[in-house]
Amino acid sequence: MRMSKLFVQTLREYPSDAEVISHKLLVRAGYIRKLTNGIYNYLPLMQRVLHKIENIVREEMNNAGAQELLMPFVQPSELWLESGRWEVYGKELMRLKDRHNREMCLGPTHEEVITSVAREGIRSYKQLPINLYQIQSKFRDEIRPRFGLLRGREFIMKDAYSFDADEAELDKSYEIMAKAYKKIFERCGLETKMVQSDSGAIGGSVSHEFMVLINEDSENNAGENDVFYCSECGYSANSNHAVSNLEKAQTDGGFTSAQIKNTPNTATITELADYLQIPPSVICKCLIYVIDGKYVAALIRGDKTVEETKLMNEFQGNEIRIARNDEIEEIMANSGFNAVAGFIGPKGLKGVEIIADKTVLELKNFVIGINQTDKHLTGANWGIDVELPVKTADIRLVEENDLCCDCGAKLKVTKGIEVGNIFKLGTKYSKAMNATFTDKDGQEKPFIMGCYGIGISRTAAAAVERHHDDNGIIWPKSIAPYLVTVVPVSDQDETQMKVAEEIYNKLLEKNVEVLIDDRAERAGVKLKDADLIGIPYRITVGKTIKDNLVEFKTRQNGEVETITPDEAVKRILDLV
Repeated sequence: MRMSKLFVQTLREYPSDAEVISHKLLVRAGYIRKLTNGIYNYLPLMQRVLHKIENIVREEMNNAGAQELLMPFVQPSELWLESGRWEVYGKELMRLKDRHNREMCLGPTHEEVITSVAREGIRSYKQLPINLYQIQSKFRDEIRPRFGLLRGREFIMKDAYSFDADEAELDKSYEIMAKAYKKIFERCGLETKMVQSDSGAIGGSVSHEFMVLINEDSENNAGENDVFYCSECGYSANSNHAVSNLEKAQTDGGFTSAQIKNTPNTATITELADYLQIPPSVICKCLIYVIDGKYVAALIRGDKTVEETKLMNEFQGNEIRIARNDEIEEIMANSGFNAVAGFIGPKGLKGVEIIADKTVLELKNFVIGINQTDKHLTGANWGIDVELPVKTADIRLVEENDLCCDCGAKLKVTKGIEVGNIFKLGTKYSKAMNATFTDKDGQEKPFIMGCYGIGISRTAAAAVERHHDDNGIIWPKSIAPYLVTVVPVSDQDETQMKVAEEIYNKLLEKNVEVLIDDRAERAGVKLKDADLIGIPYRITVGKTIKDNLVEFKTRQNGEVETITPDEAVKRILDLV
């Protein structure tokens, strides 16, 4: 391809609305252009990258025994009503009506559709196991799309679904997909970590994410998730699923009796601890959340943080947020109190479901709010001064240096970008949608299902996050839009142009994906664009051609060699 004909426009500056480096570089290097909030045009360079990733995914999925199909992007509400997700999925589901007033949605995922395909096409255990996959655009109406392709509203995804006769067969299918995923990401030039995760709106009993780990000190870090891991035993989990044991801490406040004390201007845990001269670990804080429109009070030790996904899952919710001040005022009024945030306690709350994190169970003679502004109860004890909530669970956010539950070593934390996920769905959808098969004993049984997703466009963005420098993108060879670019320094120099054309044509004849920058531009512009676009190898034909020498640059490490044109061609062919 000739740069003079390539549909690409590089920019000298980063776009003003881009926050992370992948978004900045993909726009600046001419790979994507924003159409509207969270929706992008994939320009020719990007399309080549996406095709490379898709082909790797197809090869490994096919090698794993999966079969490709294509399902509709627009889905009827009837299927979602069958599964029970039409009302509970949340506002991310883009709902619409056709001209006949029938309710439809833009597919954010395809569990319902694939289950309907299976129940119509699979009758007997003899047809199992089977794995069906597709590569297609999805749409989720994110409340705050950001980070370019990492959290857009429209995106390209590979989703696969396995159907098995029993749990043992599902375990095998799950393992096959886990191994295939490792190969896929290795081939894409990405080191990933498989971590335990939350199943979210898709559901299921077991799930893992494949995370691309990002250096925390990298500029404009796009790591969306904290990944906790143990370097001793190999445990790893996303922050919304991670568990840990705690180092010993003071959990007895030392108060000799329960007393209501004036605690003015102590709306925060730090202010309260300083005022009473106690550690935060002997304070029981009470936070009010709204989960799917219902009020929930979460109790947790004062030195710990609520993990909102864990809390939401305990109530099988879909949306969670901290309560606003006006909502707290409403709760106080309905309960006969007049307190503000920071002085809330569980006793006497009406219309609020209460849950306690396991950290509060060991508290003795502790401090807690009593729904009176500027007052707290000190020396409180469960079952005497405060009733312990019936509902208790692990709703705590794990922190670095917490202890691994498996081996006791200290946990470490890093940032990661999710590029793939796998779920054991079980019978969540097959039971709800009456998708059954006849087993070897002639009994009708629901399919045991698994779900396996890879973000195609997300993987491309993650590769940029992981592989770049101050000059631009550094694509792994396997997914680069072109392998090599040939740059004649001066388009006015006949010898330079002649040799550059010869190198270009020799590589074309061998089916090498090659660019030639034949533009009438200054050398500096051409060389900067080559680095910005991120082509793995560059052959520069300049003044040294009078000595039959060209410059051969490897983008990944910046190494530059001076070799003959024939050696440059041979070097590329050897790489291919």
